Amino acid sequence: MMPAQGNPAPHWLFWLLNAVFTLFVLGSSLWLCLAIWVQQPLGVIGNYILIALWLFLACGALGLYFSRHLISRGADTILYILAFLFSLLWYFSLDARQDREWNPEVSRILRYEQQGDLVTLHNVRNFNWRPDGSYVERWENRSFDLNKITGVNVITSYWMGPHIAHTLVSFDFADQKPLTFSIEIRKEKDEGFSAIGGFFRKYELSLVAADERDIIYTRTNTRGEQVYFFPVNMSQAQAKALFQEYLAKADDLAQQPKWYNTLTSNCTTLVFDMVQTVSQKPLPTDYRLIASGYLPNYMYDLQALDQHWDLRTWYAKAHVNPRVKEFLQVSSEQYSTLIRKGLPTVQAK
Repeated sequence: MMPAQGNPAPHWLFWLLNAVFTLFVLGSSLWLCLAIWVQQPLGVIGNYILIALWLFLACGALGLYFSRHLISRGADTILYILAFLFSLLWYFSLDARQDREWNPEVSRILRYEQQGDLVTLHNVRNFNWRPDGSYVERWENRSFDLNKITGVNVITSYWMGPHIAHTLVSFDFADQKPLTFSIEIRKEKDEGFSAIGGFFRKYELSLVAADERDIIYTRTNTRGEQVYFFPVNMSQAQAKALFQEYLAKADDLAQQPKWYNTLTSNCTTLVFDMVQTVSQKPLPTDYRLIASGYLPNYMYDLQALDQHWDLRTWYAKAHVNPRVKEFLQVSSEQYSTLIRKGLPTVQAK
């Protein structure tokens, strides 16, 4: 007779828990080391020391020393978890601020006054950009009648390959120059952009309202980004509601600064949230909201773009750069006309 087999469940349960804990230590250590490197709470030298100490603790929790553990398996596990919880308290205590030394491009906060459908925006950006990237700083006040909105356009600006694009939204008016909104990182003076830093509370959010010649021209003619301009199908009621959503976002950021996040709170996902709010039916979530370079494909599938052209034709017609590359100096009105040349006129009704 064969001997009775013991119950293997405790054995497998042990290995499962061990595997889960190992993955937790590896994932949390990677996340925390990147957060420390981005935030630099103790400066560059202090960062190296802090990361080295954390890796030493992580190795102890995993039993990777020649002596297996720093103290004991149980004690090392508890020590690691407590230390990680403390690091989370540090990280989530980092508050977004308004009082940094900002890059001039995002130095001012968008504010407004509203009486019914009449809106006056303060701190509308209208910089005069030069080919070398320098500019003459200029901020303006502009007034708009939301009943005079005649169209809405989505602009995608490709700055790091075909998968990722910056998303802007421009409003057309019957009696006023177009106005473009852009949700951006609020860079400090002499600060650059880091996609990894954007995951770790490196940048505050900024809402910029600007003249098209300023905020689109700087991408096509100064920075050499590839820009595409898409008039979208939207009713006037939805267009007005979307403009109001931008005003609400301006209020929100003026009252309480927020963090930018590369994945969840960026130039495309926040626009999607606003459009979702004013849409007559729920819009499907889609990977192209993260891979924002494919946002026009998503809009085409939703029939937000004119269906008389296929998508390949849309990209060819919507490409702004070939129409403006020879214009080193151009007025706001001329530039807005040029970037719409050859595109269907979509009236918000």
